[in-house]
Amino acid sequence: MRADYHVHTEFSDDSDYAMEKVIQDSIAMGLDEICFTDHVDYGIKKDWDEPGKMIYRKGSPGEPDEMPLANYHNYSVLGHMDLITRYDKTGTYSFKKLKPILTKILKTVIADGKGIEVNTSSYRYGLSDLTPSRDILKLYWELGGHILTIGSDSHKPEHLGTFINETKQELKALGFKKFCTFDKMQPIFHQL
Repeated sequence: MRADYHVHTEFSDDSDYAMEKVIQDSIAMGLDEICFTDHVDYGIKKDWDEPGKMIYRKGSPGEPDEMPLANYHNYSVLGHMDLITRYDKTGTYSFKKLKPILTKILKTVIADGKGIEVNTSSYRYGLSDLTPSRDILKLYWELGGHILTIGSDSHKPEHLGTFINETKQELKALGFKKFCTFDKMQPIFHQL
């Protein structure tokens, strides 16, 4: 099974990759499944039917929602767990310091029957570790987590489907046996 479960199209503010072209490219490269993970970044691009200014949650950009992340359960996998490693100029923050909060987050994810995403863009960005890090992935495994998706975080044709096989090998080395795709928000397990 070859699946890329983190794909962006022109509907994300930071991509110009047409959805139809993504589908055509996926078929041509032999991907069995893809998952579109477009995001809405208010105030970056105008909506197609926008008559005036965009309306932001609670009235302005950047204001927090009333409901914290722990009360939201309508998701399949948690992505970009340590996205900051891609942009932090001061270096990697100590896993030891983060472990208590990461443990709490991962226990909630596991208790909810949800999973986490392994994002292969760490290779593209030249990072020294996987994203999430090997330490986070080991912690997830030790806590009983087993629902994983693998995604390239593609925004361009040259990103689509990249480093998936390498990531599968890394996951095997950490002890994982399977990865997931989804059908109606239910995980389908596949051998790594």
